[in-house]
Amino acid sequence: MRYGFVIDNRKCIGCHACSVACKAENQVPLGVFRTWVRCVDKGQFPNTRRHFQVTRCNHCDNPPCVAVCPVAAMFKRSNGIVDFDPSRCIGCKACLQACPYDAIYVDPERGTAAKCHFCAHRVDAGMEPACVVACPEQAIVAGDIDDPTSEISRLVHREPVRVRRPEKQTRPKLFYIGAEAAVIVPGQARNVGTYLFATVNTKARRAPLQAGPGPWSGPTVPAIVSYDVEHLRPWGWQVPAYFWTKSVSAGVLALPALARATEGLAIGPRLETVLGLTGVVFMALTVALLVSDLSRPERFFQVLMHPQPRSWVARGAFLLLAYGVLCTCFFLSSWAGAGNVASALFWPTASVGLLAAVYTAFLFGQCKGRDLWQTRLLPLHLVAQWVLASSAVLTLLPGSLGVTPRLRHAAVVGLAVGLLAHGLIVLGEMAMPHATDSARRAVSIVTRGSLRDIFWIGAIGAGWLLPAVLLAAGRNSPLVLGIAGAGALAGLLAFEWCFVMAGQNVANS
Repeated sequence: MRYGFVIDNRKCIGCHACSVACKAENQVPLGVFRTWVRCVDKGQFPNTRRHFQVTRCNHCDNPPCVAVCPVAAMFKRSNGIVDFDPSRCIGCKACLQACPYDAIYVDPERGTAAKCHFCAHRVDAGMEPACVVACPEQAIVAGDIDDPTSEISRLVHREPVRVRRPEKQTRPKLFYIGAEAAVIVPGQARNVGTYLFATVNTKARRAPLQAGPGPWSGPTVPAIVSYDVEHLRPWGWQVPAYFWTKSVSAGVLALPALARATEGLAIGPRLETVLGLTGVVFMALTVALLVSDLSRPERFFQVLMHPQPRSWVARGAFLLLAYGVLCTCFFLSSWAGAGNVASALFWPTASVGLLAAVYTAFLFGQCKGRDLWQTRLLPLHLVAQWVLASSAVLTLLPGSLGVTPRLRHAAVVGLAVGLLAHGLIVLGEMAMPHATDSARRAVSIVTRGSLRDIFWIGAIGAGWLLPAVLLAAGRNSPLVLGIAGAGALAGLLAFEWCFVMAGQNVANS
């Protein structure tokens, strides 16, 4: 049994009865929608036509929102309906990033995720979803796709149907008959910033992108979006800041570990104490940023008490906890003068720090709705950032804290290698051909759009070119090295901002 929907666009008249019925049946608050009708005007006067698309959860056979949810608040029923349990949701908003269809929102009253759940309470009672009953043209058909006698099964097998974003391999069970490409494909129609009978939510408005030469030059189809529902960017400034603080915390022992392994350099107890304290402080900041970005921060411990094992949000929480405990023990043993204990904890702490630094790549990989983040280079990039952050921190520490000349030289080498790897990956990611239009649009936002100043001036200028020039000009000067390290850290933060914000600045509907 697999319940699904068919939307017959040949019959849809754009009356929005389905949206109203959904709101009334499920008590959906103002400003958010489980079902909405997107309108696109296509053609050139006088040969124009308005096309409609009923938009909602696709109840995928392979739902990415279920896999990424750290507390199993999103789950798939045995009948194929993708449902949710608001009592478990912590408001991490990872499911919003994982959905390629913009179908999930944060309920403004409960602070939890919500979406179309196929009117499961009605289905359990043997009734049809409210939208199906309300549609005056019978343009919405719901039922069991696996039942060959059902109307939806006959339509799917008889009519030429299409689904949204099939390349995501979610196997959606929302099928469209007579779908217009300008409506069903994101970015095909221009969004001019005004709608027919709606006030555009300026807080939700995605960053404008001017057409012009480059990897993405804007829509080429003569079509304009005349009505749509804007979606807020799920993650705020806390997430790029978390990226940065985690790199610093997890990387404090990276360069010392590499220097000890390759050149046998010893780390004095004073420097161990400083590095351990740095790791603890920045890990505390990391956790504080993550918790503060939750819509239901009081439920944070649900991730540790009832984790969903497939989610990299849950796995990451345990990695951060393990690293935080090890780093704290390492700091306390160094501070207390227990050199043997600190020495025994050195390699476990550095190793778990590497895992804590890299796990975010796999978390972002589960965010199927953000094409910019679907890069195989991200794990390698986070390793480069791990080395870069560690080397930059060491260049900022004075010799009085135990930074020997040999260790400072190792920091210079590590900073140079980290800058080279980081710069090449960044420029390669921005310049390489991308497989999807969404990824190309995200890159254009970084290089030519609203984030171009932060990227070129902050990430590339101050964070890459300036440190490289300073290292080449005066690598023996502690002051110059300190400026280079500070610039590298500032540039790393600027890049994290661009990467996180641009990825979610492209609409999926």
